[in-house]
Amino acid sequence: MFTTRPTLQGTYGMAASTHWLASGTAMAVLEDGGNAFDAAVAAGFVLQVVEPHLNGPAGEVPIILAPAGGRPLVLCGQGPAPARATVDHYTGLGLDLVPGTGPLAAAVPGAFDAWMLLLRDHGTKPLDDVLSYAVGYAERGHPAVERVGETVETVRELFESEWPSSAELYLAGGRPPRPGGLLRNPALAATWRRLLGEARAAGGDRESTIEAARRVWREGFVAEELAAFAARPTLDSSGERHAGVLTGDDLASFAASYEEPVGYDWNGWRVLKAGPWSQGPVFLQQLALLPEDPDALDYGTPEYVHTLTEGTKLAMADREAWYGDAADVPLADLLSDAYNRARRSLVGSAASHELRPGSPGGRTPRLGRDALSRTGVAAPAAGAGEPTVAPNGGTRGDTCHVDVVDRHGNMVAATPSGGWLHSNPVVPALGFPLGTRLQMTWLEPGLPNSLTPGRRPRTTLTPSLALRGGEPVMAFGTPGGDQQDQWSLHFFLAAALRRAVRGGFDLQGAIDAPNWHTESFPGSFYPRAWRPGSITVESRVGEAAIAELRRRGHDVTVGEAWSEGRLCAVARDPETGVVSAAANPRGMQGYAAGR
Repeated sequence: MFTTRPTLQGTYGMAASTHWLASGTAMAVLEDGGNAFDAAVAAGFVLQVVEPHLNGPAGEVPIILAPAGGRPLVLCGQGPAPARATVDHYTGLGLDLVPGTGPLAAAVPGAFDAWMLLLRDHGTKPLDDVLSYAVGYAERGHPAVERVGETVETVRELFESEWPSSAELYLAGGRPPRPGGLLRNPALAATWRRLLGEARAAGGDRESTIEAARRVWREGFVAEELAAFAARPTLDSSGERHAGVLTGDDLASFAASYEEPVGYDWNGWRVLKAGPWSQGPVFLQQLALLPEDPDALDYGTPEYVHTLTEGTKLAMADREAWYGDAADVPLADLLSDAYNRARRSLVGSAASHELRPGSPGGRTPRLGRDALSRTGVAAPAAGAGEPTVAPNGGTRGDTCHVDVVDRHGNMVAATPSGGWLHSNPVVPALGFPLGTRLQMTWLEPGLPNSLTPGRRPRTTLTPSLALRGGEPVMAFGTPGGDQQDQWSLHFFLAAALRRAVRGGFDLQGAIDAPNWHTESFPGSFYPRAWRPGSITVESRVGEAAIAELRRRGHDVTVGEAWSEGRLCAVARDPETGVVSAAANPRGMQGYAAGR
Protein backbone atom coordinates (compact mmCIF):
# COMPACT_ATOMS: atom_id res chain seq x y z
CA MET A 1 0.00 0.00 0.00
CA PHE A 2 1.04 3.64 -0.42
CA THR A 3 2.71 5.26 2.59
CA THR A 4 4.05 8.77 3.03
CA ARG A 5 7.47 7.38 3.95
CA PRO A 6 9.06 3.95 4.20
CA THR A 7 9.13 2.01 7.43
CA LEU A 8 12.82 2.30 8.31
CA GLN A 9 14.68 -0.96 8.94
CA GLY A 10 18.20 -1.79 10.05
CA THR A 11 20.23 -3.67 12.63
CA TYR A 12 22.03 -0.98 14.68
CA GLY A 13 19.34 1.15 16.30
CA MET A 14 16.22 3.20 15.66
CA ALA A 15 14.59 6.27 17.15
CA ALA A 16 11.28 7.99 16.44
CA SER A 17 9.95 11.16 18.00
CA THR A 18 7.68 14.14 17.46
CA HIS A 19 10.59 16.35 16.34
CA TRP A 20 13.39 15.50 13.92
CA LEU A 21 16.05 17.11 16.11
CA ALA A 22 15.16 14.83 19.01
CA SER A 23 15.27 11.77 16.74
CA GLY A 24 18.60 12.90 15.32
CA THR A 25 19.92 13.45 18.85
CA ALA A 26 18.89 9.96 19.91
CA MET A 27 20.72 8.47 16.93
CA ALA A 28 23.81 10.58 17.64
CA VAL A 29 23.92 9.13 21.16
CA LEU A 30 23.54 5.58 19.81
CA GLU A 31 26.32 6.20 17.29
CA ASP A 32 28.51 7.49 20.13
CA GLY A 33 28.19 4.17 21.94
CA GLY A 34 25.21 4.95 24.14
CA ASN A 35 22.28 2.62 24.60
CA ALA A 36 18.56 3.21 24.06
CA PHE A 37 18.14 4.73 27.51
CA ASP A 38 20.98 7.23 27.09
CA ALA A 39 19.45 8.15 23.73
CA ALA A 40 15.94 8.60 25.13
CA VAL A 41 17.14 10.88 27.93
CA ALA A 42 19.13 13.05 25.51
CA ALA A 43 16.15 13.26 23.16
CA GLY A 44 13.81 14.05 26.06
CA PHE A 45 15.83 17.10 27.08
CA VAL A 46 16.10 18.26 23.45
CA LEU A 47 12.30 18.07 23.17
CA GLN A 48 12.06 20.51 26.10
CA VAL A 49 14.05 23.00 24.03
CA VAL A 50 12.69 22.51 20.51
CA GLU A 51 9.03 21.88 21.46
CA PRO A 52 8.58 24.40 24.31
CA HIS A 53 4.91 24.79 23.38
CA LEU A 54 4.42 21.08 24.11
CA ASN A 55 6.58 20.32 27.16
CA GLY A 56 9.17 21.77 29.51
CA PRO A 57 11.61 20.90 32.30
CA ALA A 58 8.94 21.38 35.00
CA GLY A 59 6.50 19.01 33.31
CA GLU A 60 6.03 15.28 33.71
CA VAL A 61 6.85 12.06 31.88
CA PRO A 62 5.69 8.47 32.21
CA ILE A 63 8.23 6.03 30.74
CA ILE A 64 7.87 2.35 29.90
CA LEU A 65 11.12 0.50 29.40
CA ALA A 66 12.27 -3.00 28.52
CA PRO A 67 15.94 -3.66 29.36
CA ALA A 68 17.46 -6.39 27.20
CA GLY A 69 16.98 -9.67 29.06
CA GLY A 70 15.15 -7.97 31.93
CA ARG A 71 11.55 -7.41 32.88
CA PRO A 72 9.66 -4.38 31.55
CA LEU A 73 9.04 -1.56 34.01
CA VAL A 74 7.10 1.68 34.26
CA LEU A 75 9.02 4.71 35.50
CA CYS A 76 6.62 7.28 36.94
CA GLY A 77 7.64 10.88 36.37
CA GLN A 78 4.23 12.26 37.34
CA GLY A 79 4.55 14.46 40.42
CA PRO A 80 1.78 14.60 43.04
CA ALA A 81 -0.36 17.44 44.32
CA PRO A 82 1.50 19.68 46.81
CA ALA A 83 0.82 19.30 50.54
CA ARG A 84 -1.36 22.44 50.61
CA ALA A 85 -3.38 21.50 47.52
CA THR A 86 -6.66 20.69 49.24
CA VAL A 87 -10.19 20.87 47.89
CA ASP A 88 -11.11 23.25 50.72
CA HIS A 89 -8.32 25.68 49.77
CA TYR A 90 -9.41 25.86 46.13
CA THR A 91 -13.15 26.04 46.76
CA GLY A 92 -12.44 28.64 49.45
CA LEU A 93 -11.07 30.80 46.64
CA GLY A 94 -14.45 30.55 44.92
CA LEU A 95 -13.29 28.00 42.33
CA ASP A 96 -15.31 25.05 41.06
CA LEU A 97 -12.50 23.80 38.80
CA VAL A 98 -8.73 23.90 39.11
CA PRO A 99 -7.63 26.61 36.66
CA GLY A 100 -6.10 25.49 33.39
CA THR A 101 -3.18 27.92 33.75
CA GLY A 102 -1.26 29.57 36.57
CA PRO A 103 0.54 28.34 39.69
CA LEU A 104 -2.57 26.94 41.38
CA ALA A 105 -2.56 24.24 38.70
CA ALA A 106 1.07 23.22 39.27
CA ALA A 107 1.76 19.71 40.50
CA VAL A 108 5.24 18.84 41.76
CA PRO A 109 7.41 18.68 38.61
CA GLY A 110 8.32 15.07 37.83
CA ALA A 111 10.07 14.91 34.46
CA PHE A 112 13.60 15.85 35.52
CA ASP A 113 13.87 13.26 38.25
CA ALA A 114 12.42 10.52 36.04
CA TRP A 115 14.95 11.21 33.27
CA MET A 116 17.75 11.19 35.86
CA LEU A 117 16.59 7.88 37.32
CA LEU A 118 16.43 6.31 33.85
CA LEU A 119 19.94 7.52 33.06
CA ARG A 120 21.38 6.45 36.41
CA ASP A 121 19.93 2.95 36.47
CA HIS A 122 19.83 1.97 32.80
CA GLY A 123 22.08 4.34 30.87
CA THR A 124 25.83 4.28 30.37
CA LYS A 125 26.81 7.85 29.42
CA PRO A 126 27.89 10.72 31.69
CA LEU A 127 25.26 13.34 32.45
CA ASP A 128 27.30 16.10 30.77
CA ASP A 129 27.36 14.15 27.50
CA VAL A 130 23.65 13.43 27.51
CA LEU A 131 22.63 17.02 28.33
CA SER A 132 25.08 18.62 25.90
CA TYR A 133 22.65 18.41 22.97
CA ALA A 134 19.86 20.30 24.79
CA VAL A 135 22.32 22.84 26.17
CA GLY A 136 23.65 23.47 22.68
CA TYR A 137 20.23 24.04 21.14
CA ALA A 138 19.18 26.34 23.99
CA GLU A 139 22.40 28.33 23.87
CA ARG A 140 23.08 28.57 20.13
CA GLY A 141 19.47 28.32 18.99
CA HIS A 142 17.38 26.00 16.87
CA PRO A 143 15.08 26.67 13.90
CA ALA A 144 11.61 27.25 15.34
CA VAL A 145 8.81 25.12 13.96
CA GLU A 146 5.61 26.81 12.81
CA ARG A 147 3.53 25.84 15.81
CA VAL A 148 5.78 27.58 18.33
CA GLY A 149 4.99 30.95 16.79
CA GLU A 150 1.34 30.04 16.25
CA THR A 151 0.98 29.09 19.92
CA VAL A 152 2.70 32.27 21.13
CA GLU A 153 0.40 34.37 18.93
CA THR A 154 -2.67 32.89 20.66
CA VAL A 155 -1.40 34.09 24.04
CA ARG A 156 0.24 37.33 22.93
CA GLU A 157 -2.16 39.57 24.88
CA LEU A 158 -1.69 37.53 28.06
CA PHE A 159 2.09 37.63 27.75
CA GLU A 160 2.25 41.34 27.01
CA SER A 161 -0.18 42.42 29.72
CA GLU A 162 0.36 39.89 32.52
CA TRP A 163 3.30 37.54 31.92
CA PRO A 164 6.21 39.85 30.98
CA SER A 165 8.91 37.20 31.56
CA SER A 166 7.24 35.01 28.93
CA ALA A 167 6.94 37.95 26.54
CA GLU A 168 10.65 38.70 26.95
CA LEU A 169 11.56 35.22 25.77
CA TYR A 170 8.86 34.43 23.22
CA LEU A 171 7.92 37.89 21.91
CA ALA A 172 11.39 39.33 21.40
CA GLY A 173 11.07 42.52 19.38
CA GLY A 174 7.28 42.28 19.75
CA ARG A 175 7.01 39.30 17.39
CA PRO A 176 6.56 35.57 18.01
CA PRO A 177 9.27 33.21 16.74
CA ARG A 178 9.06 32.98 12.97
CA PRO A 179 9.17 29.58 11.27
CA GLY A 180 12.77 28.63 10.62
CA GLY A 181 14.14 31.55 12.62
CA LEU A 182 16.64 30.79 15.35
CA LEU A 183 15.02 30.55 18.77
CA ARG A 184 17.41 30.77 21.71
CA ASN A 185 16.83 30.30 25.41
CA PRO A 186 20.04 31.48 27.13
CA ALA A 187 18.46 31.37 30.59
CA LEU A 188 17.64 27.68 30.17
CA ALA A 189 21.15 26.95 28.89
CA ALA A 190 22.58 28.76 31.91
CA THR A 191 20.33 26.72 34.22
CA TRP A 192 21.62 23.44 32.83
CA ARG A 193 25.24 24.63 32.89
CA ARG A 194 24.94 25.72 36.53
CA LEU A 195 23.23 22.47 37.51
CA LEU A 196 25.94 20.43 35.76
CA GLY A 197 28.68 22.49 37.38
CA GLU A 198 27.26 22.02 40.86
CA ALA A 199 26.74 18.30 40.25
CA ARG A 200 30.34 17.88 39.06
CA ALA A 201 31.64 19.85 42.04
CA ALA A 202 29.99 17.34 44.36
CA GLY A 203 32.53 14.82 43.02
CA GLY A 204 32.26 11.10 42.45
CA ASP A 205 31.53 8.72 39.59
CA ARG A 206 28.81 8.85 36.92
CA GLU A 207 26.04 7.70 39.27
CA SER A 208 27.12 10.09 42.03
CA THR A 209 27.05 13.03 39.62
CA ILE A 210 23.52 12.14 38.56
CA GLU A 211 22.48 11.89 42.21
CA ALA A 212 24.01 15.29 42.86
CA ALA A 213 22.05 16.75 39.94
CA ARG A 214 18.85 15.35 41.43
CA ARG A 215 19.64 17.11 44.72
CA VAL A 216 20.37 20.40 42.97
CA TRP A 217 16.99 20.20 41.26
CA ARG A 218 15.04 19.21 44.37
CA GLU A 219 16.81 21.22 47.06
CA GLY A 220 19.13 23.73 45.37
CA PHE A 221 18.73 26.83 43.25
CA VAL A 222 16.14 25.30 40.88
CA ALA A 223 13.78 24.40 43.71
CA GLU A 224 14.27 27.81 45.33
CA GLU A 225 13.34 29.66 42.13
CA LEU A 226 10.33 27.46 41.38
CA ALA A 227 8.90 27.74 44.88
CA ALA A 228 9.40 31.51 44.97
CA PHE A 229 7.69 31.98 41.63
CA ALA A 230 4.80 29.69 42.58
CA ALA A 231 4.04 32.01 45.50
CA ARG A 232 3.48 35.02 43.25
CA PRO A 233 -0.17 35.86 42.43
CA THR A 234 -0.64 35.26 38.71
CA LEU A 235 -3.57 35.79 36.36
CA ASP A 236 -4.90 32.37 35.40
CA SER A 237 -7.75 30.97 33.29
CA SER A 238 -10.28 31.69 36.05
CA GLY A 239 -9.82 35.38 35.25
CA GLU A 240 -8.41 36.06 38.73
CA ARG A 241 -4.89 36.31 40.15
CA HIS A 242 -3.95 33.45 42.43
CA ALA A 243 -0.78 32.37 44.19
CA GLY A 244 0.14 28.71 44.01
CA VAL A 245 0.61 26.18 46.80
CA LEU A 246 3.85 24.50 45.65
CA THR A 247 6.67 24.83 48.20
CA GLY A 248 10.30 23.89 48.56
CA ASP A 249 9.30 21.02 50.87
CA ASP A 250 7.09 19.59 48.11
CA LEU A 251 9.98 19.71 45.65
CA ALA A 252 12.47 18.21 48.12
CA SER A 253 10.24 15.27 49.00
CA PHE A 254 9.49 14.02 45.47
CA ALA A 255 11.37 11.19 43.79
CA ALA A 256 10.42 9.37 40.60
CA SER A 257 9.68 5.69 41.11
CA TYR A 258 9.45 2.35 39.36
CA GLU A 259 6.38 0.15 39.29
CA GLU A 260 5.09 -2.91 37.52
CA PRO A 261 3.18 -2.26 34.31
CA VAL A 262 -0.40 -3.35 33.82
CA GLY A 263 -0.83 -5.90 31.04
CA TYR A 264 -3.52 -7.51 28.91
CA ASP A 265 -3.29 -10.46 26.52
CA TRP A 266 -4.98 -10.21 23.14
CA ASN A 267 -4.67 -12.42 20.06
CA GLY A 268 -1.10 -13.55 20.79
CA TRP A 269 0.02 -10.10 21.99
CA ARG A 270 0.59 -8.74 25.48
CA VAL A 271 0.29 -4.97 25.78
CA LEU A 272 1.81 -3.19 28.78
CA LYS A 273 0.74 0.20 30.12
CA ALA A 274 1.14 2.43 33.18
CA GLY A 275 -1.41 1.97 35.94
CA PRO A 276 -4.71 3.78 36.54
CA TRP A 277 -3.01 6.94 37.83
CA SER A 278 -2.69 7.36 34.05
CA GLN A 279 -5.33 6.62 31.46
CA GLY A 280 -3.18 3.69 30.24
CA PRO A 281 -5.60 0.89 31.20
CA VAL A 282 -8.17 2.51 28.88
CA PHE A 283 -6.14 1.02 26.01
CA LEU A 284 -6.38 -2.41 27.64
CA GLN A 285 -10.10 -2.09 28.34
CA GLN A 286 -10.70 -1.20 24.71
CA LEU A 287 -8.87 -4.38 23.69
CA ALA A 288 -10.94 -6.39 26.16
CA LEU A 289 -14.16 -4.97 24.67
CA LEU A 290 -13.32 -6.07 21.10
CA PRO A 291 -15.18 -9.06 19.62
CA GLU A 292 -13.85 -12.32 21.08
CA ASP A 293 -12.97 -13.50 17.58
CA PRO A 294 -10.44 -11.01 16.10
CA ASP A 295 -11.35 -12.24 12.61
CA ALA A 296 -14.72 -10.57 13.15
CA LEU A 297 -12.98 -7.18 12.96
CA ASP A 298 -13.47 -6.02 9.37
CA TYR A 299 -10.58 -3.55 9.35
CA GLY A 300 -11.27 -0.03 8.07
CA THR A 301 -15.00 -0.42 7.48
CA PRO A 302 -17.68 1.83 9.04
CA GLU A 303 -18.59 -1.12 11.28
CA TYR A 304 -14.99 -1.28 12.47
CA VAL A 305 -14.89 2.47 13.25
CA HIS A 306 -18.27 2.25 14.99
CA THR A 307 -17.26 -0.78 17.09
CA LEU A 308 -14.00 0.77 18.27
CA THR A 309 -15.65 4.11 19.02
CA GLU A 310 -18.39 2.56 21.13
CA GLY A 311 -15.80 0.56 23.04
CA THR A 312 -13.87 3.77 23.67
CA LYS A 313 -16.95 5.39 25.19
CA LEU A 314 -17.43 2.50 27.61
CA ALA A 315 -13.76 2.42 28.61
CA MET A 316 -13.64 6.19 29.07
CA ALA A 317 -16.80 6.11 31.20
CA ASP A 318 -15.01 3.62 33.44
CA ARG A 319 -11.97 5.89 33.48
CA GLU A 320 -14.15 8.69 34.83
CA ALA A 321 -15.82 6.53 37.45
CA TRP A 322 -12.92 4.40 38.63
CA TYR A 323 -9.44 5.70 37.67
CA GLY A 324 -7.32 7.90 39.88
CA ASP A 325 -4.63 7.95 42.54
CA ALA A 326 -6.98 9.00 45.35
CA ALA A 327 -8.74 5.61 45.63
CA ASP A 328 -8.23 1.91 45.14
CA VAL A 329 -8.98 1.02 41.51
CA PRO A 330 -10.65 -2.39 40.85
CA LEU A 331 -8.40 -3.04 37.86
CA ALA A 332 -8.58 -6.83 37.92
CA ASP A 333 -12.38 -6.65 37.66
CA LEU A 334 -12.25 -3.95 34.99
CA LEU A 335 -10.07 -6.19 32.80
CA SER A 336 -11.81 -9.49 33.58
CA ASP A 337 -13.46 -11.58 30.88
CA ALA A 338 -16.82 -11.69 32.65
CA TYR A 339 -16.98 -7.93 33.12
CA ASN A 340 -16.07 -7.14 29.53
CA ARG A 341 -18.37 -9.78 28.11
CA ALA A 342 -21.26 -8.00 29.81
CA ARG A 343 -19.98 -4.57 28.77
CA ARG A 344 -19.53 -5.72 25.16
CA SER A 345 -23.23 -6.47 24.97
CA LEU A 346 -23.92 -2.74 25.35
CA VAL A 347 -22.39 -2.03 21.94
CA GLY A 348 -25.31 -1.90 19.56
CA SER A 349 -25.72 -0.82 15.97
CA ALA A 350 -26.42 2.81 16.92
CA ALA A 351 -24.15 5.38 18.55
CA SER A 352 -24.53 5.93 22.27
CA HIS A 353 -24.83 9.49 23.56
CA GLU A 354 -24.70 8.47 27.24
CA LEU A 355 -21.98 8.13 29.83
CA ARG A 356 -22.28 4.50 30.95
CA PRO A 357 -19.73 3.41 33.56
CA GLY A 358 -19.91 -0.19 34.71
CA SER A 359 -20.07 -1.87 38.11
CA PRO A 360 -16.90 -3.98 38.39
CA GLY A 361 -17.26 -6.58 41.13
CA GLY A 362 -20.74 -5.25 41.88
CA ARG A 363 -19.46 -1.87 42.99
CA THR A 364 -21.59 1.22 42.40
CA PRO A 365 -19.93 3.78 40.12
CA ARG A 366 -19.72 7.37 41.27
CA LEU A 367 -19.42 10.29 38.89
CA GLY A 368 -18.76 13.84 39.98
CA ARG A 369 -21.42 16.49 39.57
CA ASP A 370 -19.23 18.50 37.19
CA ALA A 371 -18.42 15.44 35.09
CA LEU A 372 -22.11 14.98 34.36
CA SER A 373 -23.00 18.64 33.82
CA ARG A 374 -20.26 20.06 31.61
CA THR A 375 -21.61 19.14 28.18
CA GLY A 376 -21.14 21.65 25.40
CA VAL A 377 -19.04 23.98 27.57
CA ALA A 378 -17.34 26.72 25.58
CA ALA A 379 -13.72 26.34 24.58
CA PRO A 380 -11.16 27.49 27.18
CA ALA A 381 -9.53 30.88 27.12
CA ALA A 382 -6.22 31.25 25.34
CA GLY A 383 -3.44 29.50 27.18
CA ALA A 384 -5.73 27.26 29.22
CA GLY A 385 -5.58 23.52 29.43
CA GLU A 386 -3.61 21.24 27.18
CA PRO A 387 -4.64 22.10 23.60
CA THR A 388 -5.17 18.91 21.65
CA VAL A 389 -7.63 18.83 18.77
CA ALA A 390 -9.87 21.65 17.64
CA PRO A 391 -13.55 20.82 16.92
CA ASN A 392 -12.78 20.87 13.19
CA GLY A 393 -10.11 18.22 13.70
CA GLY A 394 -7.13 20.56 13.30
CA THR A 395 -4.34 19.67 15.71
CA ARG A 396 -2.92 22.44 17.83
CA GLY A 397 -0.18 20.48 19.56
CA ASP A 398 -0.01 19.36 23.15
CA THR A 399 2.64 16.85 24.15
CA CYS A 400 5.70 15.00 22.86
CA HIS A 401 6.74 11.41 22.41
CA VAL A 402 9.96 9.47 21.83
CA ASP A 403 10.70 5.78 21.22
CA VAL A 404 14.15 4.17 20.97
CA VAL A 405 15.40 0.62 20.37
CA ASP A 406 19.05 -0.38 20.16
CA ARG A 407 21.00 -3.33 18.76
CA HIS A 408 21.24 -4.91 22.22
CA GLY A 409 17.48 -5.22 22.46
CA ASN A 410 16.85 -2.37 24.92
CA MET A 411 13.55 -0.60 24.17
CA VAL A 412 11.88 2.46 25.66
CA ALA A 413 8.82 4.66 25.08
CA ALA A 414 8.25 8.00 26.82
CA THR A 415 5.55 10.68 26.60
CA PRO A 416 6.85 13.96 28.06
CA SER A 417 4.42 16.83 28.54
CA GLY A 418 3.46 19.73 30.77
CA GLY A 419 5.30 22.90 31.65
CA TRP A 420 4.64 24.21 28.16
CA LEU A 421 5.22 27.89 27.44
CA HIS A 422 1.56 28.88 27.84
CA SER A 423 0.96 27.06 31.14
CA ASN A 424 2.61 29.56 33.51
CA PRO A 425 4.91 32.57 33.26
CA VAL A 426 8.53 31.76 32.52
CA VAL A 427 10.67 31.82 35.66
CA PRO A 428 13.23 34.44 34.52
CA ALA A 429 16.21 32.92 36.32
CA LEU A 430 15.50 29.44 34.92
CA GLY A 431 14.10 29.96 31.43
CA PHE A 432 11.03 27.72 31.82
CA PRO A 433 7.58 27.77 33.51
CA LEU A 434 5.78 25.52 35.96
CA GLY A 435 3.22 23.00 34.73
CA THR A 436 -0.54 22.72 35.15
CA ARG A 437 -1.33 19.01 35.63
CA LEU A 438 -3.57 19.58 38.68
CA GLN A 439 -6.26 20.85 36.29
CA MET A 440 -7.04 17.16 35.68
CA THR A 441 -8.38 16.68 39.23
CA TRP A 442 -11.89 17.40 40.50
CA LEU A 443 -12.75 19.79 43.32
CA GLU A 444 -15.28 17.38 44.75
CA PRO A 445 -14.20 15.11 47.63
CA GLY A 446 -14.46 11.35 47.48
CA LEU A 447 -13.83 10.75 43.78
CA PRO A 448 -10.95 8.58 42.51
CA ASN A 449 -9.46 11.68 40.89
CA SER A 450 -10.28 14.28 43.53
CA LEU A 451 -7.57 16.83 44.28
CA THR A 452 -5.66 15.20 47.14
CA PRO A 453 -2.34 16.29 48.68
CA GLY A 454 0.42 13.80 47.95
CA ARG A 455 -1.59 12.01 45.26
CA ARG A 456 -0.94 12.12 41.54
CA PRO A 457 -3.45 13.81 39.24
CA ARG A 458 -4.70 11.28 36.72
CA THR A 459 -2.64 11.94 33.64
CA THR A 460 -3.51 11.32 30.00
CA LEU A 461 0.14 10.55 29.20
CA THR A 462 0.38 6.95 28.14
CA PRO A 463 3.31 5.27 26.35
CA SER A 464 2.86 1.67 25.20
CA LEU A 465 4.93 -1.51 24.95
CA ALA A 466 3.80 -4.63 23.08
CA LEU A 467 5.19 -8.15 23.48
CA ARG A 468 4.89 -11.36 21.48
CA GLY A 469 5.96 -14.68 22.91
CA GLY A 470 7.08 -12.86 26.04
CA GLU A 471 9.56 -10.71 24.08
CA PRO A 472 9.22 -6.92 23.69
CA VAL A 473 8.71 -6.22 19.99
CA MET A 474 7.14 -2.75 19.70
CA ALA A 475 7.19 0.57 21.59
CA PHE A 476 4.84 3.36 20.55
CA GLY A 477 2.80 6.35 21.59
CA THR A 478 1.38 9.73 20.63
CA PRO A 479 0.57 13.17 22.00
CA GLY A 480 -3.11 14.02 22.11
CA GLY A 481 -4.53 14.27 25.63
CA ASP A 482 -7.71 12.20 25.84
CA GLN A 483 -7.10 10.99 22.29
CA GLN A 484 -3.82 9.25 23.09
CA ASP A 485 -5.21 5.81 23.88
CA GLN A 486 -7.65 6.07 20.99
CA TRP A 487 -5.08 6.87 18.31
CA SER A 488 -2.59 4.42 19.84
CA LEU A 489 -5.16 1.62 19.79
CA HIS A 490 -6.03 2.31 16.15
CA PHE A 491 -2.32 2.24 15.28
CA PHE A 492 -1.72 -0.99 17.20
CA LEU A 493 -4.62 -2.78 15.56
CA ALA A 494 -3.54 -1.57 12.13
CA ALA A 495 -0.05 -2.95 12.74
CA ALA A 496 -1.31 -6.18 14.31
CA LEU A 497 -4.09 -7.00 11.84
CA ARG A 498 -2.60 -5.87 8.54
CA ARG A 499 0.02 -7.29 6.21
CA ALA A 500 3.67 -7.06 7.22
CA VAL A 501 6.27 -5.14 5.22
CA ARG A 502 9.68 -6.63 4.39
CA GLY A 503 9.35 -9.24 7.10
CA GLY A 504 8.40 -6.73 9.82
CA PHE A 505 5.44 -4.69 10.98
CA ASP A 506 4.14 -2.02 8.62
CA LEU A 507 4.65 0.73 11.18
CA GLN A 508 4.45 3.60 8.72
CA GLY A 509 1.34 2.22 7.05
CA ALA A 510 -0.34 1.89 10.44
CA ILE A 511 0.58 5.47 11.34
CA ASP A 512 -0.56 6.80 7.95
CA ALA A 513 -3.94 5.05 8.04
CA PRO A 514 -6.99 7.36 8.38
CA ASN A 515 -7.70 8.05 12.03
CA TRP A 516 -10.49 9.37 14.23
CA HIS A 517 -11.46 10.05 17.85
CA THR A 518 -14.49 10.65 20.07
CA GLU A 519 -15.02 13.18 22.86
CA SER A 520 -18.17 11.52 24.19
CA PHE A 521 -16.91 11.52 27.80
CA PRO A 522 -15.73 14.20 30.25
CA GLY A 523 -12.50 15.79 29.07
CA SER A 524 -9.41 15.76 31.25
CA PHE A 525 -8.48 19.42 30.72
CA TYR A 526 -10.01 22.71 31.72
CA PRO A 527 -12.95 23.37 31.25
CA ARG A 528 -13.61 19.57 31.42
CA ALA A 529 -16.30 19.55 28.73
CA TRP A 530 -17.64 16.61 26.73
CA ARG A 531 -19.54 16.21 23.47
CA PRO A 532 -22.06 13.35 23.69
CA GLY A 533 -22.15 11.14 20.60
CA SER A 534 -19.31 13.01 18.90
CA ILE A 535 -16.77 11.53 16.52
CA THR A 536 -14.14 13.47 14.58
CA VAL A 537 -12.79 11.73 11.49
CA GLU A 538 -10.18 12.55 8.90
CA SER A 539 -11.83 13.27 5.57
CA ARG A 540 -9.83 10.38 4.11
CA VAL A 541 -12.22 8.02 5.88
CA GLY A 542 -14.43 8.64 2.85
CA GLU A 543 -17.88 10.04 2.15
CA ALA A 544 -19.60 6.67 2.23
CA ALA A 545 -18.18 5.81 5.65
CA ILE A 546 -19.07 9.26 6.99
CA ALA A 547 -22.65 8.88 5.75
CA GLU A 548 -22.94 5.45 7.38
CA LEU A 549 -21.62 6.72 10.71
CA ARG A 550 -24.15 9.54 10.64
CA ARG A 551 -26.90 7.05 9.82
CA ARG A 552 -25.93 5.17 12.97
CA GLY A 553 -26.41 8.33 15.04
CA HIS A 554 -22.84 9.58 15.41
CA ASP A 555 -22.41 13.35 15.57
CA VAL A 556 -19.68 13.43 12.92
CA THR A 557 -17.18 16.26 12.50
CA VAL A 558 -15.05 15.92 9.38
CA GLY A 559 -11.50 17.13 9.92
CA GLU A 560 -8.73 17.74 7.44
CA ALA A 561 -7.28 14.76 5.60
CA TRP A 562 -4.18 14.57 7.82
CA SER A 563 -5.25 15.89 11.21
CA GLU A 564 -5.58 13.01 13.69
CA GLY A 565 -2.61 11.85 15.77
CA ARG A 566 1.15 12.32 16.04
CA LEU A 567 2.22 8.70 16.48
CA CYS A 568 5.75 7.34 16.71
CA ALA A 569 6.87 3.72 16.91
CA VAL A 570 9.90 1.46 16.96
CA ALA A 571 10.02 -2.33 16.71
CA ARG A 572 12.49 -5.21 16.96
CA ASP A 573 12.30 -8.78 15.69
CA PRO A 574 13.80 -10.94 18.48
CA GLU A 575 14.66 -13.73 16.04
CA THR A 576 16.63 -11.67 13.51
CA GLY A 577 17.56 -8.55 15.48
CA VAL A 578 16.11 -6.36 12.72
CA VAL A 579 14.95 -3.03 14.14
CA SER A 580 12.44 -0.68 12.54
CA ALA A 581 10.85 2.72 13.11
CA ALA A 582 8.26 5.13 11.76
CA ALA A 583 6.86 8.54 12.66
CA ASN A 584 3.86 10.68 11.94
CA PRO A 585 3.79 12.79 8.77
CA ARG A 586 0.95 14.97 10.09
CA GLY A 587 2.23 18.43 10.94
CA MET A 588 5.50 17.83 9.04
CA GLN A 589 7.52 17.54 12.25
CA GLY A 590 7.76 13.96 13.52
CA TYR A 591 10.59 11.85 12.14
CA ALA A 592 12.26 8.48 12.52
CA ALA A 593 15.98 7.84 12.15
CA GLY A 594 18.17 4.77 12.28
CA ARG A 595 20.38 2.32 10.52
